[in-house]
Amino acid sequence: MNIYGKPVIAITMGDPSGIGPEIIVKALQSSEIAEICTPLVIGDRLALVRALVVCGSALKIHEIAVAADARAVPNGHIPLLALSHLTGSDMLYAAPTVAAGDAVYRYICAAAHLCLDGEVAAMVTAPISKEAMHRAGHDYPGHTELLAELCGTDDFVMMLAGDILRVSLVTIHEALSDIPRLVTFEQVLKTIRITAEGIARLTGKGSPKLAVLALNPHCGEGGKFGTEETEIIAPAVEAARREGIDAAGPLSADTLFHFAQQGEYDGVVAMYHDQGLIPLKMLHFDDGVNITLGLPIVRTSVDHGTAYNLAGTGKASAKSLLAAIRMAVGMTR
Repeated sequence: MNIYGKPVIAITMGDPSGIGPEIIVKALQSSEIAEICTPLVIGDRLALVRALVVCGSALKIHEIAVAADARAVPNGHIPLLALSHLTGSDMLYAAPTVAAGDAVYRYICAAAHLCLDGEVAAMVTAPISKEAMHRAGHDYPGHTELLAELCGTDDFVMMLAGDILRVSLVTIHEALSDIPRLVTFEQVLKTIRITAEGIARLTGKGSPKLAVLALNPHCGEGGKFGTEETEIIAPAVEAARREGIDAAGPLSADTLFHFAQQGEYDGVVAMYHDQGLIPLKMLHFDDGVNITLGLPIVRTSVDHGTAYNLAGTGKASAKSLLAAIRMAVGMTR
């Protein structure tokens, strides 16, 4: 909520065995964050204490019982809603555990419910270990699918964004062999619609220009490499255009990103994960933001993983988390 001033932004800690707690500490040391929002960390006290030491931070922890109390926390303190009490063995660096996996699940659920209830304006998520969550009995491909279930919607789209590129995905975390059957007319059209609406909200443009990628090389080469372009993607693009959406495609992925990075498109709709996210992360590895479009809440995230190789070193960059917080605040407005 932001009725009384700066919006309260819930920040979930992610896997405490990874870099999540450390990048949270680094981000909250920024004076910019204190100026634009009231952060509320949802996670574990011991993990946050350890991160403060690793990062050499002078910040202190201020535990609270309810989200509204975050506004009264003094400067120099991190408001913490402690939902777990993990031991050192539960969160050894680079070692996903059942206890941590269950805790991470509870952090996400709590933040989503706070958003749905209007107690916070948005949620920002640090990276999770899907392995740890699965071992704890929470079998979701990732944040996006869990949040869609919590929000009761099937109409969601994963988009990653930076200052240059914005890329949304028709399919998300799927085996490559399953992609052709999952790229349907309905799914492509839904993704175009939600992407257009989401980018309009992000940019303020009433009719953002979208590029829709082909599935096969060279747009199928007239059917030689596949027929998804003529039978599915092109009809979906045409249907979107009839609805007033400025969409072009199908376009060949091997050349499109050259033009997209020059600003010719406001967003790109990719058919599958690596098709869209390899070029996105080439440009925005440090400052990319993961946004879940189509939810009744605002959710942004870092666009990287737990980086177990950096956990405990204090060397992990907080640029993506800072960008995710800024974007969440912007979207609440």
